[in-house]
Formats: sequence, structure tokens, C-alpha cells
Amino acid sequence: MATRRPLVTVVVAMAVLAGLVLLVTQSGVLPGPDPAENTAHGSGEESPLPPATGEPDRLTVVDPSDVVDVAEETLSYDGGVSADVTYPSLPDAEPLTDFLARTLDADVAAFEAANPGAADYTAEWGLTAANDDLVGVRMTSTETDSEGSRECHSTYWYEADTGLAHGSNELIAGQDELDQLNALVREQSPDAVDGPAVLPVAALYDSVGFNPDGDLVVEFDTGQIAPVGEGPVHVVVDRDEAEPLLSDLGVRARDAATVGVEDFSLSGPPEADKDGTTEERPGLISPVDDAVDCSDPETRCVALTYDDGPGGRTPELLDTLAEYDARATFFVTGVPVLEHPRTVRRAYAEGHEIANHTLSHPDLSAMGQGAARAELETVQAQVYRETGYTMDLMRPPYGATDDGVASVTEDMGLAQILWSVDTNDWKDRNASVVSGRALGGASDGAIILMHDIHGTTIDASHEIIRELDARGYTMVTVSQLLGTTTPGAAYHDGQPEEDAEDGSEGQETGGDEEEDGPAED
Repeated sequence: MATRRPLVTVVVAMAVLAGLVLLVTQSGVLPGPDPAENTAHGSGEESPLPPATGEPDRLTVVDPSDVVDVAEETLSYDGGVSADVTYPSLPDAEPLTDFLARTLDADVAAFEAANPGAADYTAEWGLTAANDDLVGVRMTSTETDSEGSRECHSTYWYEADTGLAHGSNELIAGQDELDQLNALVREQSPDAVDGPAVLPVAALYDSVGFNPDGDLVVEFDTGQIAPVGEGPVHVVVDRDEAEPLLSDLGVRARDAATVGVEDFSLSGPPEADKDGTTEERPGLISPVDDAVDCSDPETRCVALTYDDGPGGRTPELLDTLAEYDARATFFVTGVPVLEHPRTVRRAYAEGHEIANHTLSHPDLSAMGQGAARAELETVQAQVYRETGYTMDLMRPPYGATDDGVASVTEDMGLAQILWSVDTNDWKDRNASVVSGRALGGASDGAIILMHDIHGTTIDASHEIIRELDARGYTMVTVSQLLGTTTPGAAYHDGQPEEDAEDGSEGQETGGDEEEDGPAED
């Protein structure tokens, strides 16, 4: 009997196995991969997904032929430059189509306004993600002006379930996380990159996506952070390093971008038809510090303001302001912005306020409203393109304003900022004289006028900032000092000039610069 036991055991085992096979067959339950991991498109249809495609150091690429019924739209631009811009249109994604049309039109208009030599703008689209009701659209544009052509990129992310369209900066969880990412990008940038030019502002992080492995890829436009001859630059941040810096949208975008696409279609129209953003948009830095309350009697606030720059020594001024944790407001002028764009970005990134002081420094009250508007629109566009920030303050050159200027600025959403203390630093190029006037006029709520294009003013500012700090003043931006301002209204020391209809009070305070035009250092 002992010799038969192995045979009996085998027979019993085979019978049990046969029974299990029969049970599985009848019940229809077969082992296999999780269906949730094999969704090819937003409709939830199950099918094996191909791998994501793309170069190992670039954003993933989705073949438009794998997107059901995708179409191409052409932008109708009504402006002075030649524009050839196309963008995608997907079924059940009308909010995305509308968002792209408005955003791309604004981009072309900003290019035209910011560049007096603007000639031609072309842009074409591609897809970098199409999964889980999320779509990533990558735009590649070529801008041509009097200086030549440059290649630019921007990438937008659309959540089809909510109808919300987002900029790439919203893939990052917050400003602190963007600061950390920016440090990683600096460390890992190619040798040709100017490290200090890499700053955590929205305009630099407008094309962010993922490679097939899920590493974060940041794309920079030609000339933004490296010499123009280097062309566009991109930096790859390892997936594990980027992981804790991503927002919920960023995680969703990565997961969608790192799987392949096959017959993608959206599950249906969004529940909400709207544009939207997260509460915090990293890279868009407020000129108001919530930790400072200028209305508190115990807090004495003063606003240092600098016109006509940035200048060659403005970075030195920024160093001094940083040393004393002080903030200032820079009323920038068009040509210096073109000459020192990285200084503008640095000032903005460090929490200073950037405000409009016109393209060529004319007397706005002596020109037509159309010309005045053009002077302001150019600088609005320049600063927006460098930072992503839309300014809401301006200073009329020479303090010259009237009802016409008020009307233009009201329409543009700009409050007029004059001053209560004029250092006359443009006339008296003596650091001790300038600092004496600034300190002599300093008081709670004062707005002090200076110009960062003069070396003597930079020298004076070291003493002014040091002494104001020693006296217990908090140096703040104009927006911090004034709080909410009214477009078109004029302010000179924390209160609107409601009874200065012709702007005479501002002019009586003192000339803004030399009477023959913009001062030169």
C-alpha cells in the first residue's frame, strides 16, 4: 500500500485542479492586469496602453492621429504684425479652444506692443499629454523683430472634467516649491546659462512638462537665460527630486504624460464651463507682504520709489535693499527695460513692485489720449513678457497729468502715483545732498522720489536705507503703503488727490526729471 500513496496523491491533486479550472471558466473570472491601469482615454474604455513617446530629455509627444476628431484652428489676429498661429480644437473641449484663442491673441499683441520692431509671429501646436480627461498643449512660436528671430515655447494644461485651463507654473505646488525647483534648475543648467538669470517667476516657467520617464522638463525661450546664440534651453529635473514640488495638477499631468495614447477622446463636456486657476499661482509675486500692516499705528511705513530705470547699478541697489529686508517700487521706462530685462525680473522676484513710467518719458498731458495709451501699453507688455505680472500702477513723467491722462489710466486699470518727497537727485548729483533730502522728508506714509539711473542716487540710497532702518521705519512698496488703489486716481502720500483735477499739485511738488527729456546717467 505504501507504494501506491504517491499515485493516489497525484490523482487527487489533478482532480482538485480540474475543479478549480472549471469553476474559474464558469464564473468568467480570469487573472490579469488591473483594468484601471489600462485606460487608453478619458471615456474609461479598457485597452492596453502603448508606452509614452518622446526624447529622453524633452517633453513627451502625442501623435494627433491618436486623438479622436482633433481639428486645427487658425488664429484671426487683428493687429499690425503678420501672425500665422494655429492651435488644436477637441470635441467637448470648448473651454480649451476659447482659452487658447484668447491667450494666443494676447501673446501676439504683447509681442507687437513690446517690440517697436516687431514684424512677424508664427506658432504651431503639439500635444504632450492626452489621458485621464487631461490634455497638455505645447505651443512652439517664432518671433521676428528688428533684432532677428527667436524660438519660444509655452505649455498649457486642460482639465476636461472641470473645464479649467492652466499655465505651466500651476504644476508646481506653491511659491516655496517654485523657489526650490528654481534652485535645482540653476544647479543643473548647461554651462552657457547665466545662473542669476534663472528666477522663480511665471514668465520663465511657462513651459513645463515631463519626459517619458516622468522627469520634470523646463523649457526656456531663446535669450531668456543664455546668450541668443545658444537658442532655446531646457533643463531636466529628476522625477524623485521633482515629486515633492508638484501640485495635485502637476501629479495628474505627470501621470497622464508618461503613458501612451491610443484613440483618445474626452468623456464628455465639462461640468463647469470656465477658466480657472489655483488659489496660489507660483511665479506671480504680490507686491504686498501680508506680514506688514501699514495701518497699524505701531508700524511706520515709507515708500522708496525709483524712476527711469533699471540702470546699470540697480543690482547694487537691490543688494542693499535685500540686506535690510526693505522693499521699493521701480517705475520703469521702456528702453531700460529692453536693456536690462534680467534686472527687472530680479527686482520682481525679490518682492519689489514694478510700475509703469512710459516708453519714452513724454509729458502725457501734452499729447493725445491715443498716443498716451501707446506709451503705457508698450511698457505694460514689456514687463508682462519678462515677469508674467500685469502692472496696476504708473507714474506720469514730470508729474504731469490731467483729465485725459486720468481717463487713459482709468481705462487701463492703472492708478497714478506722484510723491510727497522730491530729492531732486537728477539735478543735484551729490549723494549727501540726496540722502539729506530723503531723510529730512521721511515720515509715516511718505512716498520718496528718486532715480536709480544715477550713480550718486545709488550711493545715497545706501545711507538712506540704513538710516531709515535705524529709525524704525518699514520700507514698503507703494501698494503696501496705499492698500487698494483706484484706476485713474492720483496719489501722492497715501491719499488720493481728489481735488487736483488738472494735476497741478503733482507738478508743484517738483519736476520729475530734466525738462528736456529722460535723464541719462
